[in-house]
Amino acid sequence: MSIIEVRGLTKSYRVYNKREGLRDSVRGLFRREYKDVHAVRGIDLDVQQGEFVAFLGPNGAGKTTTLKLLSGVINPTEGSATVMGYVPWQRKNEYRRRFALVMGQKNQLWWDLPAQESYRLHQQIYGIDRETFQVTLDELTDLLDVTRLLNQPVRELSLGERMKMELIAAMLHSPDVLFLDEPTIGLDVIAQHNIQKFLKYYQEKRKITILLTSHYMKDIAALCKRVVIIANGRIEYDGSLVGIVDKFSGTKIITLQFADGHRPSLAAFGEVLDESWPKVKVRVSRADVPRVLAETLRDNPIEDVSVEDPPLEEVIAELFRESSERGSV
Repeated sequence: MSIIEVRGLTKSYRVYNKREGLRDSVRGLFRREYKDVHAVRGIDLDVQQGEFVAFLGPNGAGKTTTLKLLSGVINPTEGSATVMGYVPWQRKNEYRRRFALVMGQKNQLWWDLPAQESYRLHQQIYGIDRETFQVTLDELTDLLDVTRLLNQPVRELSLGERMKMELIAAMLHSPDVLFLDEPTIGLDVIAQHNIQKFLKYYQEKRKITILLTSHYMKDIAALCKRVVIIANGRIEYDGSLVGIVDKFSGTKIITLQFADGHRPSLAAFGEVLDESWPKVKVRVSRADVPRVLAETLRDNPIEDVSVEDPPLEEVIAELFRESSERGSV
């Protein structure tokens, strides 16, 4: 049985369409025009217990809206969803005690107080007994190496340190499901790596279910075996990370290293991506790879050759662009 079940989930907003100019602004005071914004358009999704699932999509694709729906922050327009058997927007206390939501651009800790004080408040809110609270806090602060910072005001912490403290706050009550919305946004490479390492270890140890949105492909590659791509409020792909390239890329990258002094015309090879003689990199359609390789090896002295898939980031960016164009039609 799936721990998260989503069927036909839809969320639309009716927003005021404000026009520019004094005349239209005055007219808008008496006769307002509205437009419908479709943030999520009838998505279906099943997530099994213990899965670590990535939610990918361009800005405005519906990722954050979906997490807000599943955490009960907002109500859907249509459709249904259950998480651990609970309907999120019914906001039952039993459900609230079993999940956590971390948003990279939102703070849940008191800005002017040490994180330790906010954690004590969380202890009271979730009814965590003193011994369990202290054991959990000691474990989390040790894993994230922030024990020395517990009594320092949150406003004095670096962005990476604050995000570690936010993760601790979310996990103090040992949730079964964790929603992470851009947890490494704005962090440097070292801070990103530290949080990736922590999430990977903690998820494998506790077998919790995690849904993660991120624009950093390194987050996704390091943590998630399953990827869900959402664009224009619809799910475009649900499968493995490597499967994205197989499904959405129709090209391969061929790198050729010619013998010294040999410099043929590159017109017949395909789209030239890089010329660093004697090495050349070209883009070729998948169907043409055998022919191009056969003709190249037949007609030219080649010292080395390699065939690779295009970079994953490039494939996903192209998918986002095409989805955006379809959505604007």
